[in-house]
Amino acid sequence: MGETLAASTQRVSAQAGRPADFTPAVPRGQDRRQGRPGVQDWRINPRTYEFIGAIFDPLTPIQTLQRAKWMSVRHGFRYIVTPNVDHLVRLAKEPDVYRPLYEASWLSVCDSRILEMLARLSGLPLSAVPGSDLSQQLFDNVITADDPITVIGADEEIVNRVKARYGLSKVHHHMPPMGLRKKPDAVAECAQFVADHPSRYVFICVGSPQQEMVAKACLDRGDCVGLGLCVGASLDFIGGRVKRAPKWMQQNRLEWLHRLASEPKRLWKRYLVEGPKIFALYLRWCVRSRKG
Repeated sequence: MGETLAASTQRVSAQAGRPADFTPAVPRGQDRRQGRPGVQDWRINPRTYEFIGAIFDPLTPIQTLQRAKWMSVRHGFRYIVTPNVDHLVRLAKEPDVYRPLYEASWLSVCDSRILEMLARLSGLPLSAVPGSDLSQQLFDNVITADDPITVIGADEEIVNRVKARYGLSKVHHHMPPMGLRKKPDAVAECAQFVADHPSRYVFICVGSPQQEMVAKACLDRGDCVGLGLCVGASLDFIGGRVKRAPKWMQQNRLEWLHRLASEPKRLWKRYLVEGPKIFALYLRWCVRSRKG
């Protein structure tokens, strides 16, 4: 008889110098408790939803945080993506680039209250789970001073601010070069750094699609551990460099307006030219859905 999945995992883990209870990553939707029939794995979502070209897991902020809290350095690497309006507009332009990166993710949650609103209009139960909020919750309520974390991107000043704010003692920081998207060797170096510095959480803050490319490279290596979070400028907010919109603006789906007013030269094209394209994409998606 062939060896069981559990036995095979323990054998491979031992050969790799990993603990016997090491938990490898598996594709989205695959049962992680094959030896326990009748027991449902709460980490598997009952279903996912295709919305405007991307796959979304219908999780609330609390549910997403619960899954992130489950992760440790004993778990094979997997990553969370947080598509927003800007990402879906880019996805429509370059599906061959973005789709494989999103499909390989462990979780894909909605990082936009505008998308949340459009999804609800179509009867899809998607909740906004901003990457900045998820990161803040992890630092405030989950990560301890002695937890190892890795940061790809951001910059030394921000990393030092976050370290000082939370008293972190084990932060590994790698700053890749600009133009990462067109530098596969630099992407590979990021993944090598993650492999060389095992951490419970890996915050990948180099913008999209660069951060998803780094996360996918870590996954493809097979020797990285922990949870990768593709969370853009989240550490800028946590470190105090950029101020979040007031709660009332966030709740009324106006955070984009606050960011535009804060950084008009950098963000005017994203919010005034590219962003509105999401409504045309949404209408096309509605037409396709009705035909399907």
